[in-house]
Amino acid sequence: MTTKELEERLIQFAAMIIELTDSIKKTRAGLTLIDQMSRSSISAALNYGESAGAESPRDFIHKLQVVLKELRETLMALRITQVSKLTNNTELLKDCLQECNELVSIFTKSVISNKKKINDL
Repeated sequence: MTTKELEERLIQFAAMIIELTDSIKKTRAGLTLIDQMSRSSISAALNYGESAGAESPRDFIHKLQVVLKELRETLMALRITQVSKLTNNTELLKDCLQECNELVSIFTKSVISNKKKINDL
């Protein structure tokens, strides 16, 4: 997957989360999850955009780790939303969970492979 394709995928994922959050019940817990999911999913895309300007290979890895952290945070919020049944849009929630899991896998592998490259130098 190219950098541009991954960037687009993160942008689309953030848009999916924004759409999902519109369907979450506006309870105290729902509002907290709406805020958290919106911030963490958008942050993942923004931090990935920043990785293009990394000052060194170590800085690049650090930025990828931040993306991964934000994706894991989003995943946890999605799981809480699912278990607590805060949305009736279960199909979109399922799609968001799948995409988030795939993105976590991609970035986990990317961090590992980039760390290996540095260690091989």
